[in-house]
Amino acid sequence: MLRRVVRQSKFRHVFGQAVRNDQCYDDIRVSRVTWDSSFCAVNPKFVAIIIDASGGGAFLVLPLQKTGRIDKVYPTVCGHTGPVLDIDWCPHNDHVIASGSEDCTVMVWQIPENGLENPLSEPVVVLEGHSKRVGIVSWHPTARNVLLSAGCDNQIVIWNVGTGEAMINLEDMHPDVIFSVSWSRNGSLLCTACKDKKVRVIDPRKKKVVAEKDKAHEGARPMRAIFLADGNIFTTGFSRMSERQLALWKTDNMDEPICVQEMDSSNGVLLPFYDPDTSVVYLCGKGDSSIRYFEITDEAPFVHYLNTFSTKEPQRGMGYMPKRGLDVNKCEIARFYKLHERKCEPIIMTVPRKSDLFQDDLYPDTAGPDPALEAEEWFAGKNGGPILISLKDGYASTKNRDLKVVKTKNVLETKPATKAENIPTHILWYLGHTSVDQPGRMLTAGEFQFL
Repeated sequence: MLRRVVRQSKFRHVFGQAVRNDQCYDDIRVSRVTWDSSFCAVNPKFVAIIIDASGGGAFLVLPLQKTGRIDKVYPTVCGHTGPVLDIDWCPHNDHVIASGSEDCTVMVWQIPENGLENPLSEPVVVLEGHSKRVGIVSWHPTARNVLLSAGCDNQIVIWNVGTGEAMINLEDMHPDVIFSVSWSRNGSLLCTACKDKKVRVIDPRKKKVVAEKDKAHEGARPMRAIFLADGNIFTTGFSRMSERQLALWKTDNMDEPICVQEMDSSNGVLLPFYDPDTSVVYLCGKGDSSIRYFEITDEAPFVHYLNTFSTKEPQRGMGYMPKRGLDVNKCEIARFYKLHERKCEPIIMTVPRKSDLFQDDLYPDTAGPDPALEAEEWFAGKNGGPILISLKDGYASTKNRDLKVVKTKNVLETKPATKAENIPTHILWYLGHTSVDQPGRMLTAGEFQFL
């Protein structure tokens, strides 16, 4: 009998292709901050890029179709007083984005329907609770208005954005800088990678470490850890000899990894991007000029190398499009937005197929934009998996509702009366009212004198 040498996989022939120059975003001053975040966030409507800005921190938000050269005076989101370190689009509203900054604050912004026409300096809400710079922001995958932030004060704070309150504060779990935080598929658990070389699995609502692994990677350079759809954890890091590694772990027994693979001796941090629908992980090293991709299965060696997409230019950062933003007619299974020094270049990953019909094996139902839970339900202990949608007819976005923040009143805050509050009440009543019998008609002078 002939042994099958080549493993069967529909993703064996995935190939990457950079778009033409006129479909890139040119003349962008990409941030030079020394921080290992991706500097780019993408959704089906907009691409956001952290840029160099004098006198504070800023990021660009461009409609996807606004390709070509970006004018130097193009409006930015510019409310932070220190450099922006991380940005993340809300998975349930394509017009809402969160940003974390060196000014120790997290800000949440509402982007207008057609993008920015003027600089945006007023956020919907400012979340203050960190004492040092905020390097990580991440939205809850299934609950509306739940946002996580992690700072260099070694704290993780989980916010209810709808009220502007810090609901959970995990402050005694990490003795050193937190490199990465990842939500589980239904958002009930977190996994974190820390400078103390430990990977922790945390139940945030019980404020309890469920599992941890010391020296998941023995090297001193930064690690990354992400949850997979089956509950396992995928990590990237460095060996004692400073070789880059990837590893797979079971959360219920983290004593030994399922597998470890050594890759190369580059020194850029490997940023993992995971597609839960196809179980493909893409690794983008900061400063590398390549994207490696692997398929994760139940068969040994568990993490199967597929291919590498290489270009000449090194990448400063990388954005990853959610599945609902891909072109299913072209069998596109991933799209990256690669940041160069002065431009952003989309890279399309495609599975070659001869048929023009919808390929349902490539596009199982994927997470849609509707939240499974409200914030209050999640904080009360309820869990819900993502609400799935079919991509068969292509994803059509619906109109997003505006983010409304209703702050709970603090009785300790007594603000001095504003000018409006000093105006006599009957004058205010007049200014704000129209005729009752004929709505839309303002009161006459005689009616006003009657007041």
